[in-house]
Amino acid sequence: MVNKKASGKKMAWGDLFDLRREDIRALYKTTAAFFLTFYVWFNMAPLVTTIVSVGGLTMAQLKLLAVCNVALTVPARIFIGMASDHFGPRRTFSALMVIMAVPALVFAFSTGYTEMLVSRLIMSMVGAGFVIGIHMTSLWFKPRDIGFAEGVEAGLGNWGSSIAAMTIPAATVVSSSLVGAEYGWRYGMALSAAVMMLYGVYYWFGITDGPVGSTFRKPRRAAAIEVSTWGDLGNAIVWTVPIMGVLALLAWRVHGMGFMNETALMVCYGLVALGVLYQMVQLLRVNVPILKRGVPEDDKYRFTEVAVLCAAYVVTFGAELGVVSMLPAFYQKTFALDPVKAGLVGGSFAFLNFFSRALGGYISDRVPSRKGALVVYLAGTAATFGLMGLITPAWPLPLAILVTLLCALFVTGGCGTTFALVPLVKRRVTGQVAGYAGAYGNVGATIFLTAYTFVSSQQFFFLIGAVALASFLFAVLAFREPAGAFAEEYHLSSVDRALEAGHAH
Repeated sequence: MVNKKASGKKMAWGDLFDLRREDIRALYKTTAAFFLTFYVWFNMAPLVTTIVSVGGLTMAQLKLLAVCNVALTVPARIFIGMASDHFGPRRTFSALMVIMAVPALVFAFSTGYTEMLVSRLIMSMVGAGFVIGIHMTSLWFKPRDIGFAEGVEAGLGNWGSSIAAMTIPAATVVSSSLVGAEYGWRYGMALSAAVMMLYGVYYWFGITDGPVGSTFRKPRRAAAIEVSTWGDLGNAIVWTVPIMGVLALLAWRVHGMGFMNETALMVCYGLVALGVLYQMVQLLRVNVPILKRGVPEDDKYRFTEVAVLCAAYVVTFGAELGVVSMLPAFYQKTFALDPVKAGLVGGSFAFLNFFSRALGGYISDRVPSRKGALVVYLAGTAATFGLMGLITPAWPLPLAILVTLLCALFVTGGCGTTFALVPLVKRRVTGQVAGYAGAYGNVGATIFLTAYTFVSSQQFFFLIGAVALASFLFAVLAFREPAGAFAEEYHLSSVDRALEAGHAH
């Protein structure tokens, strides 16, 4: 089938309604997959009070389940990114949806707390679907359109968590009327898992890795990201440590909540250390032979670009996850709002995702410099979080809401400008670059939420603003605009061409 796409014309908002185009259909198919993974990932949050009252759990036990719900997402985004680069996003996304539906179903019909804990921990890996969606979208769209396309895919996909909050309780009410309140929440959750599993099967047959006739290029080795210089190898090691290391912070939180003794904590620290060591060994094993042979000039890239995108995602998506977790309570306490109104204000921060994230990518596609778009959004993030830290009960409520929405526009739009650059760093390892940046979003959220337990809400906003300012300076000083950032086609190096011909090992 011919891929119907206007030649020489940048993608615009109206193109999203042209379902005759094969790439637009692929965009929606991948968006649906991403949406479902986030829907299932967050299907527990709206049922917390129900599970406590009907399931007989305590709030402390629910908090531990919430920690487990994000625990493995961070390292999973790296490993799933590697799998996507090696096997292709079609196979990887399909496998993720089908496999992760199993622990989701186990959680729904669990008979004990340990079963719930283990299944939720395993299921936390479903959050890695974001990385695969970014990779697949990059295979379908050209460099000139990639920012807008990925902004749409990620923006709509992130709505999965919001729509779950709105619909899971309704599904529970319906199922409760049929099977009773004791099992209603279970069938409500199980339905979402079953839909994801069925869509995973469809996705395997319903899409290809890029347009028919295009070539899917995978890295020489998928065990770790390829780098170009010895200095970049050291840089990669430094930026890989926190991805596994943040699990030690989660273990410390669980210990502090009283669910883990000192011995178990030390065992967790040891396992995290082994995980970090394993990643270091893999980086060395993959890259030392490559660096000894020498990397052709046209195949080199700087890992610093990956590091900047990681830092940017810490203060965009990481800040978003952190803020939406505390914003309703902040408004309820600061302005004496009832829970419903406070929830509406807090929910608006994430609800802007589709429009503002797509807008960030759209702007990145159209301004003279993608780096310029990124640093402007990072500067806006730093400035608006500074304003958020100044909000007090003396402020008029409409002004406080306006500042919050302005902050949300910069934060979620910054996600769009960040991932507009991800596929342009190094085409062959797009999945792994997306994995690094995506993982750092969760690293940022974990660190910010941990810090929140020690500071006031105003100090929390100032902290994020300060980190955003540091990320802005890092991007200004260290990031280099990728070559061919607005080109018709992605750059192919001599190694890419050799790999395509089957001659590189």
